[in-house]
Amino acid sequence: MKRALLALVGLGLILGAAGCSSGSGDGISTTAPKVQGITPIKQPPKTMVAFQSDAELKKYLHEIVLKQRKLMRMTASAGLASPTLADNAPSADADKAESITNVQHAGVDEGGIVKLHGNYLVVLRRGRLFTVSIEDGDLRPVSVVDAFGPDINPSGTWYDEMLISKDTIAVIGYSYERGGTEVGLFHIGDAGKLTYRSTYHLRSNDYYSSRNYASRLIGSKLIFYSPLYVSPEANNPFDEFPAVRKWHKGANASEFKRIVPATQVYKPAYAVDYDYSVALHTVTVCDLESADFDCKATSVVGPAGRVFYVSPHAVYIWVTSWWYGEKESHAKSLLYRMPLDGSAPSALRVSGSPVDQFSFLESEDGYLNVLVRSDGTGDGMWSAERTSGSAALMRIAVDSFTDGSADVPATNYRELPPVNGWAFQNRFVGQYLLYGGGSGWGYPQKTERSRLYAVRWANGDVHRVILDHGVDRIEAMGSDAVVVGSDGSDLHFTAVRLGNVPSAVDDYVEKGASQGELRSHGFFYKAEDEDSGMLGLPISVPVRAGYHHLFDSSAAVVFLKNDSLHFEEVGQLAAQPENAKDDGCRASCVDWYGNSQPLFLHGRIVALMGYEMVEGAVERGQIREMRRVNYASEVKVSRR
Repeated sequence: MKRALLALVGLGLILGAAGCSSGSGDGISTTAPKVQGITPIKQPPKTMVAFQSDAELKKYLHEIVLKQRKLMRMTASAGLASPTLADNAPSADADKAESITNVQHAGVDEGGIVKLHGNYLVVLRRGRLFTVSIEDGDLRPVSVVDAFGPDINPSGTWYDEMLISKDTIAVIGYSYERGGTEVGLFHIGDAGKLTYRSTYHLRSNDYYSSRNYASRLIGSKLIFYSPLYVSPEANNPFDEFPAVRKWHKGANASEFKRIVPATQVYKPAYAVDYDYSVALHTVTVCDLESADFDCKATSVVGPAGRVFYVSPHAVYIWVTSWWYGEKESHAKSLLYRMPLDGSAPSALRVSGSPVDQFSFLESEDGYLNVLVRSDGTGDGMWSAERTSGSAALMRIAVDSFTDGSADVPATNYRELPPVNGWAFQNRFVGQYLLYGGGSGWGYPQKTERSRLYAVRWANGDVHRVILDHGVDRIEAMGSDAVVVGSDGSDLHFTAVRLGNVPSAVDDYVEKGASQGELRSHGFFYKAEDEDSGMLGLPISVPVRAGYHHLFDSSAAVVFLKNDSLHFEEVGQLAAQPENAKDDGCRASCVDWYGNSQPLFLHGRIVALMGYEMVEGAVERGQIREMRRVNYASEVKVSRR
C-alpha cells in the first residue's frame, strides 16, 4: 500500500482524534555494526543471545506462530476486534562546521531535506537534488540531478532525506516497486556539480514516521533503521529477511543477498508475548568512505510497534506488543540497546511506549531517561500523532541493561501529571523534560490556558508553567526553551526560563497565523551568545490545519530576536506561491519531510520555501528582502 493511500487513513485518524479530550558479497559484511572511536559508556554484564543457526531461528519463529494462533482464538472467543496494522567518531573539524539542521544531539546528524557542504547548499526536493552556491555572498543555482539512478522508474518511490559525508551524498528513500529502502549515492564536486554514483536496495518495510528520521550520520558512518515484518508461517521465512543488492539495469529479486545471518539476529531471554505482527528491527551501518558501500547489519526480533532513538553511543529500539483481554487491553514492551561500538545488544522489559525519539535522553550521568505513555503504540507512520493514556518518566542506569530477562522496577517510573488529548509534544532541554498538549496535525483548537510541565529528570520534581496557548512545538533556546502553539486564532512563541523554578518570561503573538511546518527540522535557533540569538520558523497565513504542511508550502518564515528571553520580531521573508510553476513531478510529490526551513549561513539569513530561496538582511533591527532565487528553474537537469 502506498503512503499516499495510507495518508488518507492516517489523516482521518488524526483529525478524528483531534476532537478527543482525552550470505555476504558485493561489499556487504555480516558482522555487527561498529562505529570506531566511540567509547562505550559501560559494557553490560549480560547481553542478549544470538541464534546459532537458521534451524534454531526457524523453530523460534514457528513457536511464535503457535502463540499468535492461540491469541487469535482468545480474541475471537471474547468477541474483540483484531488490531490493525559506524568507524569514525565526529572529528574536530566536523564539530566546528556550521550546522543548519535542528538535531537532537550534537555530533549526530539527522537525515534532512537541505544540508550545507562547504560553500554549497544541497537540497532534496520532489525526487531531485539541487546545489546552490553561497560563495562570496552568492546565491546561485549550480547543478541538479535526479535523486535516483539511470534506468530506475521512480514511480512508487519516496526520496525522503539525505546526509553528506565529505564529498558523498546519500539519499535515503523507500521504494514499493523495488523491495524496500533505497540508498542512492552521489558525488558533489568542488564546483558544486552533482554526479550519480550508485544505488543499493535494502529489503525492508516502510520506515516512515511523521516525526522521526530514518537515518543518522556519525563521522563517515551512515546509520539507518528499518523494520521488516516477517511471516513465521512461510515455508522459508528467510526469503523475507533483510538483504541488499546493488542496482543495475535489469536487476532482479534473485540478486538480493541476505545480510543478517542467524548469528546476527538477537532474541531476549524473556519469552515475548507477540500480538499479530512480528518484526525484525534492523540497524544498518554503512561506511560512506568505502568505494563499495561496505554495510553491516544487526537485527532484533520483536513486536511491530516501535520507536527508535540514536544517542552518540547507541541505537535504542523500544518495541510494543498489545494484549487484548476480555475486560481490558495493555501493552507489553521491550527496550533494546544496540551499542555503536559493535558489542552485542542488550535489553530490558519495560512498560508503555514512548511518543517519539524526543521522548529519550541518554544523559551524561550514565542514565537513560524516557517519557512513556500507557497507551502508546510507537511512532511508525502516524502513531506518534495519536497517543493517549497516563504518563511516566522512566529513569534507568545504562549499565543495567541485560539479556532481556530483567524488568525495569516500578520504582524507576515516576508518575507524571496527565495531558488531555492526543496531540502530545515532549522534549528534553537542559536539565528538564518538557511536555504538553496542542492541536498537532488537526485544526488549531481554541485554547485560553494550558499547562506546560517541566520535570527535573534527575530527581523527578515537577513544575507547572501556565501558557495562553497549546503546546505544538518545544525547542531549546540556549539553556532555556521556546514553546510554540496556537490559541485557535493566533500563533504564540513563549520564552521559558529553565531555572530552579521554570517560568514563562515573554509571549510573542503572530496574529492570524499557524505553524507552516510541524517537523523538528522546520525550526532553527542561531545563538549569538549565552543570552541572545535569533530563531526562524515557517508560518501559514491564514490559519490552517497542521496536515496541510504535507501539500502546501509555507506563506513565510518569521524571524524573532531573543534578548535575554525577550522576543522582538525581526520580520518575515515571504513566499510567492503565485509564481510557482508545474514541475512535472515524477517522484516524492508529497512533502512528507517538509518543504520550508530557515537557514543561517555564515552570518547570512535565508528562507527555503518550496523551490524558492529568499535572502534577507537585518537593518536597524528589521529584516528586508535582498534577493529571491528559484533554484529549480535556472539550471538544467544533468542527463546521464
